[in-house]
Amino acid sequence: MKIRPLSDRLVVKRTQEEEKTKGGIIIPDTAKEKPLEGVVVAVGSGTILKNGKVVPLDVKAGDKVLFGKYTGTEVKVDGEDLVLLREDDVLAVFTK
Repeated sequence: MKIRPLSDRLVVKRTQEEEKTKGGIIIPDTAKEKPLEGVVVAVGSGTILKNGKVVPLDVKAGDKVLFGKYTGTEVKVDGEDLVLLREDDVLAVFTK
């Protein structure tokens, strides 16, 4: 992939949606909602403070994150649908 986010931004690839419900009902594409979780693909260098210092991000590439429904900007890079977010838009990081 050829994208590098700047400052406090990160690139997230959404996880795949379920095609069926637990009861076995197939969900049509028109009724599906976009997942609110994904895997971080790339991160920026960090937040730049007024004094010029750079504070590194808490989120790193490979983390599985939860983000808001209406946050971020959707982009398509090399045929892949990605979401460009600020670190503030990340609500939680899944732990193992």
